[in-house]
Amino acid sequence: MVFSLQTALQLDLPSRLSPRKEARLAADFEGRLAGIDEAGRGPWAGPVSVAAVILDHRALPRGLDDSKALTGRERERLYDEILASATVAVAFASPARIDALNIRAATLEAMTRAARACSTPPAACLIDGRDVPPGLPCPAQAVVKGDARILCIAAASIVAKVARDRLMTRMDGIWPGYGFAAHKGYGTATHAEALARLGPCPLHRRSFRPVRACLEGGA
Repeated sequence: MVFSLQTALQLDLPSRLSPRKEARLAADFEGRLAGIDEAGRGPWAGPVSVAAVILDHRALPRGLDDSKALTGRERERLYDEILASATVAVAFASPARIDALNIRAATLEAMTRAARACSTPPAACLIDGRDVPPGLPCPAQAVVKGDARILCIAAASIVAKVARDRLMTRMDGIWPGYGFAAHKGYGTATHAEALARLGPCPLHRRSFRPVRACLEGGA
């Protein structure tokens, strides 16, 4: 198949994870089919993490699945196996960038950066969700619930999730008292209490309502 950069893909995609079907699909793009997914759109603090993954279908990690269907231990194992066998790139949208643009635009921007950072340039991208980011280096297609349908997107969901969780655990040591290692920046009761007591730190997204309310209340 020959596609121009401007092509909006309309591929016949599987409705569930299918190694055989996806291997045939990837072969149409010389094996350079990238899945892209994000983690961390909802938290009050920390970046959005985006991963782009081009799988080697001759060496698929055992038990590859949507990150939400896996335990933490399974995600950690698969993260290491994906990095060992696939082409992987990770990009982050910082809290400042999220505040400057908005969560959707900052996430799409990070998706484009992840795709462009792959050491093997993708020939096509499949994006989890409803949006195709502008500026991708290749044709692309958005896939609703893609992390449960497409193996390369499932792999990207795992990498994005683990990369962000590890980062937020490290940030707990830099900004103690908020409980980042436990809740990873999400809006828990513990996080709300710490935010009210300590005020926002540089990791907090000031455009998000709970953080903005804390700032306005302290003004």
